Amino acid sequence: MISKRAQSVSPSETLQISAKAKELSRQGKSIISLSAGEPDFKTPAHICDAAIKAINDGFHGYTMNTGMPELRQAISDKLQRDNGLSYNPSQIVCTNGAKQALGFSLLALLDDGDEVIIPAPYWVSYTEMTKIAGGKPVVVRTNFENNYKITPQQLDDAITERTKVFMICSPSNPTGACYTRDELTELGNVLKNYPDICIISDEIYEYIVFEGDHTGILQTAPELYERTVLINGFSKGFAMTGWRLGYLAAPQSIADAVAKIQSQETSAPSAISQKAGEEAYKNSLEAVYAMRDDFKKRRDFIVEQLNEIEGVQCFKPEGAFYVFPDISAHLNKKTPHGERLSTSTDLCMYLLEEHGLAAVPGDAFGEPEGIRLSYASSMDDLREGIKRLQNGLATLK
Repeated sequence: MISKRAQSVSPSETLQISAKAKELSRQGKSIISLSAGEPDFKTPAHICDAAIKAINDGFHGYTMNTGMPELRQAISDKLQRDNGLSYNPSQIVCTNGAKQALGFSLLALLDDGDEVIIPAPYWVSYTEMTKIAGGKPVVVRTNFENNYKITPQQLDDAITERTKVFMICSPSNPTGACYTRDELTELGNVLKNYPDICIISDEIYEYIVFEGDHTGILQTAPELYERTVLINGFSKGFAMTGWRLGYLAAPQSIADAVAKIQSQETSAPSAISQKAGEEAYKNSLEAVYAMRDDFKKRRDFIVEQLNEIEGVQCFKPEGAFYVFPDISAHLNKKTPHGERLSTSTDLCMYLLEEHGLAAVPGDAFGEPEGIRLSYASSMDDLREGIKRLQNGLATLK
């Protein structure tokens, strides 16, 4: 009865871990959750005020399918101001979160059997979205020594005659790594040799960069403009996860194709959220930078603490609010009950059930030797979470 396409898709492991943690918490167990990719800040007040005004003003109806013109103009202005990129508002499609922008972009670009190159560790939905669109994920495993970033040679080696899309995420979920200008230039030089390959650049963590300014692939390889889809949104930088507002900026033909799909699948995002998004891009970023500075302090703390745990190594990420420590030294060890922890999933379930720490296994991201910890939590939770991780690992033999 269920389609083969639906059967081929795996549920999100990040959501599964979060659900398990909430279930244990409801049962009365003390849980420290470092699993969710969600800022622990409130949406800035001036953004909320704009949404409240929209409600009180009766702005309750449908907007244009691609988003209200004022919001798309604000996004166009932002892309020019912050990124030096020129997009007509007609090239912008506002979506129900950046996840939808990603999924609809793949639906617009892929035919059955087309290949999508995805560096691992990757965000959990990239491979599954590719399958839903009829494509084939081609996962390229990177390494800890290179901060889990794909090299130009790895990219070139992965390209075949069926390659249609290259996915890049910087700052990265799950690692927090940011590609440097030189690294992006080198990747761009490879892609210039393959004019039929499109690029999807996921830049949702753009405002959470700790050293220097955010750089995307179009800043270093403007020649790729006509085949690049830029994905962004409001959830991470503005602490607007529940508002469900994202967007893509793309060549007109791709934007039009996505708009057609969206018109039949969901139509525009919430009118109230759109008013909030317009305010976010038109007003000061002071609150955004204050959140970023707080994340930086937490990053410095958690990286230092992780590297003091025996058998754990962690590089210092340049952005987002995740760390992805290598825990391979603890795999295949046994718990005090004699259970062997063969995988990072086994390890994370053990930490959750026995020590009350929720982390996401690297298996979910295509890198079996790591785990993802989110530091979008209070310092008190981070201290306790590190303590539970250290105690949990110390009991393994």
